[in-house]
Amino acid sequence: MIHEAILNGDLPAGSRLRIRDLAAQVGTSVMPVREAIRRLEEAGLAEREPHKGAVVKNLSLKELAHVYDVRRLLETEAARLGSQHISAKDCDRMQAQYELMRTAITEERVVAVLDHDEEMLSILYGAAGNPVLVKMIRDLWQQCRAYKIVGAKARLEDRDDSLWRYQEELLAAARKNDAVAAASISDASLTDASDRIRAGLAAQAEA
Repeated sequence: MIHEAILNGDLPAGSRLRIRDLAAQVGTSVMPVREAIRRLEEAGLAEREPHKGAVVKNLSLKELAHVYDVRRLLETEAARLGSQHISAKDCDRMQAQYELMRTAITEERVVAVLDHDEEMLSILYGAAGNPVLVKMIRDLWQQCRAYKIVGAKARLEDRDDSLWRYQEELLAAARKNDAVAAASISDASLTDASDRIRAGLAAQAEA
């Protein structure tokens, strides 16, 4: 429950994770909550702060740059490999997730937008046939979920079509088994996302 609340943005960055309060909300003893917080720290979703204890990890431009540099390396390669081997059936599955994502965009449901986007990409990356690569990417998605929420919210507020345009182009490349195009689109999408998140964090800092 705590893990989901962080990924959904219900517990934003900087929120204190008070063990007794969380245990009362969940209806359990403090031991499972303490263990859950320990796992969140290991996953990079929570951290310890002096005089506060555990908090949802704060967002920083430095971490943003580090995470997105690694994402770009891994996901560009996953898109390249996946697009070479993906089947027509899996492209149809990608299409279904893309359409659900477009609906979520229209309804301004940020978390659903990200969920369907990740499912769509998982299908493509899974076609690469390397489960270790896919797991590393999914772990990074969890680690940077709060950043992704910042970027998606900014795009929704700006009515920015890049929230779906890159995915539309990626799907088209996958249907053609065009590895070069898929890798290029993935790189451009992640670069654009990183720039937009950086701008969003700067705006929050000034507010």
